[in-house]
Amino acid sequence: MAISYAMLLDGGFIRRKLGTKKTPVDAAAISAFAASVQKLQCLDRMRLHRIYYYEAKPLEGIAKVPLGGGDMDFGATEVAARNKSIQASLLKEPFFALRFGELFHEGWHLKPKILSKQGPSVEIEASDVMPSIRQKGVDMRIGLDIASLTLKRQAQVIVLVTADSDFIPAMKFARREGAQLFLITLAHGIKVGMREHADLVIDQYPF
Repeated sequence: MAISYAMLLDGGFIRRKLGTKKTPVDAAAISAFAASVQKLQCLDRMRLHRIYYYEAKPLEGIAKVPLGGGDMDFGATEVAARNKSIQASLLKEPFFALRFGELFHEGWHLKPKILSKQGPSVEIEASDVMPSIRQKGVDMRIGLDIASLTLKRQAQVIVLVTADSDFIPAMKFARREGAQLFLITLAHGIKVGMREHADLVIDQYPF
């Protein structure tokens, strides 16, 4: 019986590494990346169980912008439209399963260019503030899936694409339960602990 592996993609991390502000990543690029992972020699002759993609759903709702800036409709922004399109497309991709976290609006903060100005005081206006948005639930879902896939023996190899050291406990758990942990960093610097608790670390990208 062939060894099975599951691919776990930290969506926010992948989009930052594969895209830029000028050329944001799209669903086709994410799908192509997953396909390139499947061709890695270390996964040769293994059976793909599933590709899990983790990301928060786009923020919805309307909030008052400080300093008389009017209303901001989060669901109508270009970012929200792009994220909805990516997620809707990936849902149709073979072997893909999406796991959604949530985004929360937690007030407003000044743009970095304002905070970097010299002098004891600065003048600010509505265009100088931006929303403070927090993501919740994505990391938890990745950790839970690592545990579930391992305990249920659905995958003997976990291929984790991230650089977030918060997953070290989940990585340790998977290995203790007999699974192998392959970590793909996309050439991003990671803490020593992540290397210590991975069976194989693939830094180079493109592969």
